[in-house]
Amino acid sequence: MQTASSAISFPERLSEVAARIETTLDRLLSPEAGAGEILRPARLLESMRYATLGGGKRLRPFLVVETARLLGAEGDNVLRAAAAIEMVHCYSLVHDDLPGMDNDDLRRGRPTVHKAFDEATAILAGDGLLTYAFDVIASEPTHADGAVRAALACGLARAAGLGGMAGGQALDLAAETATAPLSAADIQRLQSMKTGALLCFSVEAGAIIAGADAKARAALLAYGRCLGAAFQVADDILDAEGDEAQLGKRAGKDAGRNKATLVAALGLAEAKVIRDRLANDAVSALAETHFSASRELLVEAARFAVARKN
Repeated sequence: MQTASSAISFPERLSEVAARIETTLDRLLSPEAGAGEILRPARLLESMRYATLGGGKRLRPFLVVETARLLGAEGDNVLRAAAAIEMVHCYSLVHDDLPGMDNDDLRRGRPTVHKAFDEATAILAGDGLLTYAFDVIASEPTHADGAVRAALACGLARAAGLGGMAGGQALDLAAETATAPLSAADIQRLQSMKTGALLCFSVEAGAIIAGADAKARAALLAYGRCLGAAFQVADDILDAEGDEAQLGKRAGKDAGRNKATLVAALGLAEAKVIRDRLANDAVSALAETHFSASRELLVEAARFAVARKN
């Protein structure tokens, strides 16, 4: 894997990593059955590929790859871990879009999986992506050290599960029908689970693979938590202000569904202040490390999280 120099721009590097992740996902989601598998049903595989390939910013894989690179680790094993995390992210989108969840018919500018296929296939596609992600991240090609693979699998489970993304989604759904609006603190806790946990783990995964020391890992975790929080507030602002053609999904849905967001709780102006403060806090966390100029791409990732248009 080519080493990114300090001269490469953030958009160039993001695009480069996205292309490598696309190649890795395409290979992992091939028609050939893997070790221990019997058969990969064609329609299910097609729906999983539809949900995963050909779109998305690939920010989570970027964070894995760049954090690992910052600490001196590069290669196909890092790309495998990054691809596994992206599969978990894509599974969450497929399930979030279902009629029983957010009931969306557009994702990344094209029909959602349950519209392009059917609801049952979409459920299975999400299930398939989630479980396959753990197959990939826990397999020996991802890391020779079983303890590292176990740490990756455990961290991913916690980020995606009851106390992370799935739990956050449950709180989000409950808030839609709550008799009283959530406080700003409750909203931030919900969002730290629903969105922030997987983004933060993407940074942590890179640190685990590279064997980061305690000081570096603590700084990177602080960075990941702030970036994840900033990303979700920016998402809420985009839903309120964004253009559907740019977003590639339905705009204005948060207000229509009584979603618990900082925009709803505090207003657009205050939400933007919080978004920008969180991004600055993410950058400040990196300043606590010895990474110096080599951290610039992660700094730019924090700025991208709040400046993006989709």
